[in-house]
Order: sequence, then structure tokens, then C-alpha cells
Amino acid sequence: MSGDQRPKDSAEGSSRSGGDHYQPQPAPLSRYESQKRRDWNTFGQYLKNQRPPVSLSQSNCNHPNPPAPCTCPLRQAWGSLDALIGRLRAAYEEHGGSAETNPFGNGAIRVYLREVKECQAKARGIPYKKKTKKKTQIRARNEAKPPIQSA
Repeated sequence: MSGDQRPKDSAEGSSRSGGDHYQPQPAPLSRYESQKRRDWNTFGQYLKNQRPPVSLSQSNCNHPNPPAPCTCPLRQAWGSLDALIGRLRAAYEEHGGSAETNPFGNGAIRVYLREVKECQAKARGIPYKKKTKKKTQIRARNEAKPPIQSA
């Protein structure tokens, strides 16, 4: 039997009505796609609930601001926020927004994420410092390399 035929149900008999068409079911969404759709719908509802309501074309990085600062030192986990913003950035562009006007790709969002990461690290007692190479290590490594000879 080929993949686009379905077995006949014993109640159907050999005759079929003209309106009985086989429609393949779409593949189930991945967990990421489901979360992205849910996040996008939630963001759309958030914009509608603003007073006055904000259209998607009017939204910018100033609209995702919470009504008041969070009093919890850990807030939402930085990794969760980063993933949420990534899903919203992708969904914005899938729904017709351009990368240049994407409010989730704005530099202010990256600054906000960095501040949350540093604040959470400080609240856990782990200072967040970007590792930098010491100049003496770089200089010693460069001096250890043999010079390039030209022919």
C-alpha cells in the first residue's frame, strides 16, 4: 500500500462521498517552536493590554519595560531571559518585521541582559568578570614563535 492511501473503514464500504479527502496531519512543532509561538502570543497580548494599546509596528525596546523594578535580587534567571529574547527576536522577523527594526535586537536589550547577569552573579556571591589574557603571556608567546622568513 502506498503512503497516500488510507485503509477503508468497514463502516465506509466501497463507496465514498465526494467530500471525503485525506489531509495529512502537519508535523508536531518542536519544543523550541512551541515556546516561540507561545512567547510571541504572550507578547502580542502584552502590547494589546498597554494603555493605550501599542501596535507591533510601534513597539520598540522601551515597551518591554516592567511597571516597577523587581525587588528580588535574582529576578528571572539570565539564561531564561536570554533564551526568551532570542525566541522573540526570531518570531518578530518571522512575522514580517525587519532585522533593522527588531526591538529584541536593540543594543539596549543587550545592555539590560548584561546588567541582569552581573546583578545575579553578585547576588550569588560570584563576581562576573570577563577573562582577559595578560599582556605578558601574549608577549612571551609571540617571542617564543620563530620569525617568519620571506623567500
